[in-house]
Amino acid sequence: MRTASEAAKAIVKATAPAIEKHGVEITTAMYARLFTDPAVKAMFDQAAQTSGEQPRRLANAILAYAKNIDKLENLGPAVGRMVARHVETGVKAEHYPLVAAALLPAIRDVLGADVATDEVLAAWGEAYWMLADILIAAEAQAYEDQQAA
Repeated sequence: MRTASEAAKAIVKATAPAIEKHGVEITTAMYARLFTDPAVKAMFDQAAQTSGEQPRRLANAILAYAKNIDKLENLGPAVGRMVARHVETGVKAEHYPLVAAALLPAIRDVLGADVATDEVLAAWGEAYWMLADILIAAEAQAYEDQQAA
């Protein structure tokens, strides 16, 4: 499982105020990029997209992650809910690179290259993959448990 470096964690925590202020804009831009793939778009509740509920929910999750990246145990219940929802909607390990490819450019699009520098995006990339690995492992276990039941 990948981990984020201490430097990356510090950068992610330092960007939390920008995420708090612009999170919904970032997640809305991310979903616009992600939904160019019709198969991925079909996995999502479009009513929750239209209402803004899903972009808000994801923005809040990203903010909580940024604030707690050095205390992941604080996120246990939220991670459990994400895993359950991902299993319910059929999210698989192969979807995570698609999200990364949509999220990281969306951060730069919204915050601008002067704030979302290459260093900042690299830190968020490390942080993203650290969380993705946690989710992928938990989801694999949940799918296994589901099959065994």
